[in-house]
Amino acid sequence: MTSSEQPAVVYVSLGSNIEPEQHLRQAVQLLRRHCNLLALSAVYRTAPQGYTQQADFLNMAVKLETTLSPSEFKQQVISQIEQQLGRMRDPQNRNAPRTIDLDISLWNNEVLDYGEKPWHIPDPDITRFAHVIVPLAEIAPDYIHPETGQTLAEIARQLDTSAIERQPLDIASGRG
Repeated sequence: MTSSEQPAVVYVSLGSNIEPEQHLRQAVQLLRRHCNLLALSAVYRTAPQGYTQQADFLNMAVKLETTLSPSEFKQQVISQIEQQLGRMRDPQNRNAPRTIDLDISLWNNEVLDYGEKPWHIPDPDITRFAHVIVPLAEIAPDYIHPETGQTLAEIARQLDTSAIERQPLDIASGRG
């Protein structure tokens, strides 16, 4: 990183339901190699969305800094970590079990589309799913969502969080 490059503050949502404790720990370790990790949420157990005939997920969020663009970060960091941890994409079932899933949820205070899909920031799932908003609101409760104008804590209070359960895991240290 050169001194002229201002790092972006990025929030990434992580989820796994195949050996989830191991894969979340490995994903956090790999993120640390590529970025400056600023904060980690607790880990939350949640029921699967869409395709429900599978194991529960463990979800969390991280706050980090990077000098990469969103597209570069997706290709050089997220895709590489998912590949390294054995993420398999089932074209017939986008909600299939997975070793790891990493999604850019927020990028600075920006609203943008990036990549070939294209993906949207802020991630629309922030306002739809407790497993995304609860970990984000834990590490950045006062962050103002750039599209809704609400804080992440306010958004979290609006969703049904009864099925999300905080887990006694310490992903950062490898204990739990």
